[in-house]
Amino acid sequence: MTGLVTDLAGAKDFCRTRLRTSARVSAAFAAASCRSFINERGSLPAQLTVLDTEYGARIPSEATRRASRELGRGLSRLLRSVIPEADLAAAFSRCAGPGPHQPLVLGAGVALAGGDPELAARAAALGACAGPASAAVRLLGLDPLAVQAMLARLAPEVDETAAAAAAAVPPAWLPADGAPALDLLADYHLTAEVRLFAS
Repeated sequence: MTGLVTDLAGAKDFCRTRLRTSARVSAAFAAASCRSFINERGSLPAQLTVLDTEYGARIPSEATRRASRELGRGLSRLLRSVIPEADLAAAFSRCAGPGPHQPLVLGAGVALAGGDPELAARAAALGACAGPASAAVRLLGLDPLAVQAMLARLAPEVDETAAAAAAAVPPAWLPADGAPALDLLADYHLTAEVRLFAS
């Protein structure tokens, strides 16, 4: 967090900001991917390729794009082990890079587990807060119980973000909110001498 977050209040502000920016984007794309898997109208690989391209266009940071694809590839492996009959490789076969973006795979997993687009959006929004919260515990030594309480207090905002993100709209109309400072920090993190995690 590069000194920008130093205490619990800062972690809460950081998470709130993510809910208004990058979490809106991730949540909307997770919901759209979930909807594509549920409906499966037309060519699923073609639909997912459009979503993958649109999501990638909304991430200016190369480090963040790379991390998203690595997380997507890892989540795909996990889903294959839990739901071996799901053919995710074929569904995501036309996506660029080493794997599809993480929100798309998350949406697929929610659909395959019987969830709906709003649940996929909620999972993505919560994940956008839970990751930094976990980092705040590990890197700043914050009290884990206090951090979990902070996440619980953010639940209404997570739900609000998810409800808005779950709306069915064409891919080009999905949110494109950004956090330029985080994008710059993610790329800077690649050159840091000590790297504790992928950006």
